[in-house]
Amino acid sequence: MPRFSVIVPAYKVQAYLNECLDSVLSQSNPDLELIVVDDGSPDACGAIIDEAAARDPRVRPVHLPRNEGLGPARNAGLRTATGDYLLFLDGDDTLTPHALRAIADRLKETGEPDILVHDYARTDWSGRTVRNQAAIQLTERGPASFALEDRPGLLKLLTVVWNKTYRREFVEREGLTFPTGYYEDVPWTYPALMAAESIATLDRVCVHYRQRRRGSITRTTSRRHFDLFEQYDRVFTYVEQRPELACWRPVLFRRMVNHLTTVFAHRERLPRDARADFLRQARALCRRHHTPGHPVPLRSRLRHTLVQLGLRRTFHTLQRASALRRRTVKSLTRLLKSMGTAALRLHYRVQRRLPLRADRALFAAYGGRGHGCNPGALETAFRTHAPHIRTTWVARREHHHTIPAATRRVRPGTVAYWTALARSKYLVSNVDFDRRLVKRPGQILLQTQHGTPLKHMGLDLQERPAAARDTDFAELLRGVDTWDHVLSANRHSTLTWERVFPGRYRTLEYGQPRNDVFQQATSADVSRLRETLGVPEGTVAILYAPTHRDHRRSQHQPLDLERLLRALGPRYVVLARAHHAYGEPLTAGSDRVIDVTDHPSVEQLCLASDALVTDYSSIMFDYANLDRPIVLLADDREAYEAARGTYFDLRSFPPGAVARSEDELIDIFATGHWRGSRSAQLRSAFRERFCPYDDGRAAERVVRHVVLGETDLPPVVPLAERHTVPSAAAALGRFPLAGVPQPAGPRDGGSRDGGSLDGGSLDGGSLGGGSRLAGPPVVGSPAVDSPAVGSQPVGSPAVGSPVVGPQPVGSPAVGSPVVGPQPVGSPAVGSPVVGPQPVGSPAVGSPVVGPQPVGSPAVADRV
Repeated sequence: MPRFSVIVPAYKVQAYLNECLDSVLSQSNPDLELIVVDDGSPDACGAIIDEAAARDPRVRPVHLPRNEGLGPARNAGLRTATGDYLLFLDGDDTLTPHALRAIADRLKETGEPDILVHDYARTDWSGRTVRNQAAIQLTERGPASFALEDRPGLLKLLTVVWNKTYRREFVEREGLTFPTGYYEDVPWTYPALMAAESIATLDRVCVHYRQRRRGSITRTTSRRHFDLFEQYDRVFTYVEQRPELACWRPVLFRRMVNHLTTVFAHRERLPRDARADFLRQARALCRRHHTPGHPVPLRSRLRHTLVQLGLRRTFHTLQRASALRRRTVKSLTRLLKSMGTAALRLHYRVQRRLPLRADRALFAAYGGRGHGCNPGALETAFRTHAPHIRTTWVARREHHHTIPAATRRVRPGTVAYWTALARSKYLVSNVDFDRRLVKRPGQILLQTQHGTPLKHMGLDLQERPAAARDTDFAELLRGVDTWDHVLSANRHSTLTWERVFPGRYRTLEYGQPRNDVFQQATSADVSRLRETLGVPEGTVAILYAPTHRDHRRSQHQPLDLERLLRALGPRYVVLARAHHAYGEPLTAGSDRVIDVTDHPSVEQLCLASDALVTDYSSIMFDYANLDRPIVLLADDREAYEAARGTYFDLRSFPPGAVARSEDELIDIFATGHWRGSRSAQLRSAFRERFCPYDDGRAAERVVRHVVLGETDLPPVVPLAERHTVPSAAAALGRFPLAGVPQPAGPRDGGSRDGGSLDGGSLDGGSLGGGSRLAGPPVVGSPAVDSPAVGSQPVGSPAVGSPVVGPQPVGSPAVGSPVVGPQPVGSPAVGSPVVGPQPVGSPAVGSPVVGPQPVGSPAVADRV
């Protein structure tokens, strides 16, 4: 008997059905049956269903001889279902990745409730995804289930069947079935919630609800919307037959009036000649089931009254008046905005004719975000080393709380902003200022950039239309012509900036000012930051910070953070930070997944964490300064390379272990490779190449040179002499052991057999499931050359040493050179690297034979 029966009715959805079925069959929890009901569809739905059944035995097709509607089609699926729990999905909607796994875990945690309510997101034809606005009702409150009396707000959710999971025994016991007609979900949803003895919630989007431009019931003009009256009659009949449910009548009455008002207000649903009849029947329905006692919000009272009284003309008159008011306000707003823009332009022209203020500096980051990044570090350095300069920060109002009290704050586009832009001698930003900027003689514009470039930038995007989109490259070069100085953290950045942003500026290879804090912070600072973020004492905090995908509208979420934490055990937490371009968090957060998307300082998050998991984000170059473990999750490398492109192959020169899938990432942590000696060696070589100047005084060097005119600048502290603050877990002298997960079946994005990956090599065979410590082995670490004979026990000190004989799965010695028979697909460690090498190596295009040590010219000089 499967755990889940997923029932999908299909009628005229041939364009979407394959995507729907794939979203179910590709779930990480494979214990399911997929019952697809062909509701007499005249298109290719039936053939698509049969093809899916031929490919996967979990698909159970049901063909109805004629179209009977959603309700009867779902009933046909119910009669076929054998799973413990039932889920319903429309043929044009999809399950989100790992949804069934999350549902299964929550069902187990809450003691097998009758109903589990989960969340959904609307997806429109443009690909835009918007989460349910009533998601607050799904807040999880511990492992205990509850009755509807404890959470009556659940009745406020959309009356649909597919945002819930139902225990099949409960459905059969209550005799729940779907009626015919439109709005068939109504007489199912309310009785199910009221009859359930135990309910639980899952605060996670499990369904993407497609909003089609045409063809959906809610966008169909038809008298069949009159079915709504009969459906609510069924609900109240159900309540009348069960006196113990009488307490729900006031709530149901208010919900009914809300629903009737919504249908009537959407003019596209009802034919013009049917609107008066609809309102008459609505008035009769309200009289039949009128139940006072539940308060109606003030803004809804008028609409409720008009519907209950059947005052159609009054209702339409108020609708027209409201529409006229909205149009008038919109027109006046446009007019006032145009007048304000013209006035600001005139003001800016006047200000440009006044003298420059040599004691003024204007700072901005990311076009109006808060105090941070390189401009934030430089603003602090201006106040420290050049106190005669008065600093001003440009930020939108919601970011003003991040700006220091000693710094003046202005909002973009205001009179104060244009005054500062015209009169300040120093202009500092990590992106371009307003394109209407007219740089004056004597003004100094310092472009700080915002990280070491891995992905293609500037003019290189001309060949990457997915990333460039509507970039005006002529306008880009006009902005470059205003730059006087550009900051660079390393030689790779210098060579890249000068090529992709060609101009007359001077490159200052002084380091990243934003990374100065890594050399200045103390253990007390780390403890304070962790306490502020809510990181439990004694836990390992993993900072998960993926980058933006130019080829995707929505966030790429290859990682199920809850599953990762279940595998690693209770002593691990995740700090989840989404890229600011998306404007929404990666996850809703939980006790062990802490959403830090809106935290103003990514540097503070780095200090508070014990390890970093990222993909292609430039945060890896900054984090390497802390000399803490870094793990890369490159599950979509080919797609990212095709859309954006990178300046070098991370597999050939990584800062640590590289995983190709979620399973491999879990293996890297479970086996300890994330903090092993091999990872430390890779990180050391990465730091040497990309962090030569980040010694804690980069901002000081910039201020002394640009503002004070000094040429004798503070010398750079060598890497070997820098002492960064240890992570909280490292300061304890121990890391908690992670649990070793059991295989969970095949996953998208990578194999579990330790095979090689398109030109990359594995470090010593299978890493407990195919994870990679990319790059060639480094000889010379204390335990590298000492032989270990025979099987080594877990925890053996000879980690990374040559091993003779077969090794147990998960042994710390996995990843080291192995002597003897190797598993199928594992590469030979230290084997020759044959074939063309990346551009930038000394012998481009020529074969390199023999193992190359990390840091040798053939590796370290690749760009």
